[in-house]
Amino acid sequence: MTPTAKTLCLALMLGLPALAPAQADEPKIFNEIKVTAGEDLFNAECRRCHSVEADRSSYGPLLGGVIGRPAGSVADYPYSDALKSASFVWTVPALKAWIADNQGFVPGTKMRHVGIEDPVVQDFILAYLATIQP
Repeated sequence: MTPTAKTLCLALMLGLPALAPAQADEPKIFNEIKVTAGEDLFNAECRRCHSVEADRSSYGPLLGGVIGRPAGSVADYPYSDALKSASFVWTVPALKAWIADNQGFVPGTKMRHVGIEDPVVQDFILAYLATIQP
């Protein structure tokens, strides 16, 4: 069993309320499990193109600090015209829509990926990204 699968199984056995981003009143252990699982899922699904570390080059834009950042705003990244002209901020709902169907959310974007439609997987990845500062 992969580390990601083990973490997800543990989270499900503990009854982790995974259908929402980490909440302030959520038990700390549940949030830690979500973040750990999210890191594993990020590494499996996203890291081949994206980094969360400013000193690591990647094909896609840096995702450290993405939550709350204006779309198309990472300096020196060659965004598509669609994202350059986007006028929204990367909120949790916007990121979920992007993760599920980026072409449907921002038609004309150059990013190509298989959509991650499972809301639990989305929540775990976003729980991890929420811990990463730029």
